[in-house]
Amino acid sequence: QVQLVESGGGLVQPGDSLRLSCAASGRAFRSYTMGWFRQAPGKEREFVARISSSGVSTYYADSVKGRCTISRDNAKNTVYLQMNSLKPEDTALYYCAGNPYGLASNPANYNYWGQGTQVTVSS
Repeated sequence: QVQLVESGGGLVQPGDSLRLSCAASGRAFRSYTMGWFRQAPGKEREFVARISSSGVSTYYADSVKGRCTISRDNAKNTVYLQMNSLKPEDTALYYCAGNPYGLASNPANYNYWGQGTQVTVSS
């Protein structure tokens, strides 16, 4: 069982940067694929980024590719999402999630979820 707690969200202006953090508790964390998802009001939850258990492989949604970097520090049981050049359309509740089975972009494949951290991009 992995418990996830996100932090780092906030209100920023277009073009600003944020680094979201996801602190995990649980010994199995290092074997999990980790992902970031987001959900805006009135929209379905969408995939943002994922990272393999080793941290070597990463994958991004087209909407954030080139602007976001997912990383993990297994020694600290933490996953990060660095977001640069933020746009108003990035506004959403961002969730960290864990998948014990492997790489996936479908949120249905992720078993463990944090409570979310709000990112609001507005001028």
